Amino acid sequence: MPVPLVLLPGLLNDRRLWAHQAEALSATRPVLVGDLTQDDGIEAIARRVLAAVPPRFALAGLSMGGYVAMEIMRRAPERVDRLALLDTTARPDLPEQSQRRLDAIAVARSGGFDKIMPAMLPNLLCAASLADPAITGLARDMARAVGAEAFIRQQTAIMARPDSRPGLAAIACPTLVLCGAEDTLTPPDRHREMTELIPGARLEIVEGAGHLSPMEQPGAVLAALAGWLE
Repeated sequence: MPVPLVLLPGLLNDRRLWAHQAEALSATRPVLVGDLTQDDGIEAIARRVLAAVPPRFALAGLSMGGYVAMEIMRRAPERVDRLALLDTTARPDLPEQSQRRLDAIAVARSGGFDKIMPAMLPNLLCAASLADPAITGLARDMARAVGAEAFIRQQTAIMARPDSRPGLAAIACPTLVLCGAEDTLTPPDRHREMTELIPGARLEIVEGAGHLSPMEQPGAVLAALAGWLE
């Protein structure tokens, strides 16, 4: 019996980020999506995910989900059969990145939450995706579903995340590192860095995608994940 697959969404994403991949891959194994909305610390989020999933599983995380996945690898590496890190980085926030998060939290607290995702979209999507109303509409819908309070918790957790680079050499399971070729938030060089630090990791760059590659190029990301699971 193949091990279950646990998928971790990014900031202001829900299970719909992974809809295409989850539907296809659930034909061969259980697929679960972790809840990254309830806690304001990466460690607490990782504990919540670990408490909710089977004893052993394959783990894929995008962006914030990647930060949580790396925390899970620090806490319970023996439970992870294989690892996929998508559109993420092992590096901590720079001061200017944390300041932008604090500014966004202030906007959310002052009643401007609905303005946040439209402002984020040019950084999340490649130009072709940005022109696709189905993709931009889904990104907005997911953000509304997550909501302002969870957004504040998520940003608080992301700002305080540790530098994961020192622990990457200890990862011993098969690992896929994937990003959109046009990801400007966590660009390909960040993924090359992780690939070099994780023994035996495989790098895949997906053309025609930005930071939300599972939505932007669902077929290519599905093929990469299916190959990784095999």
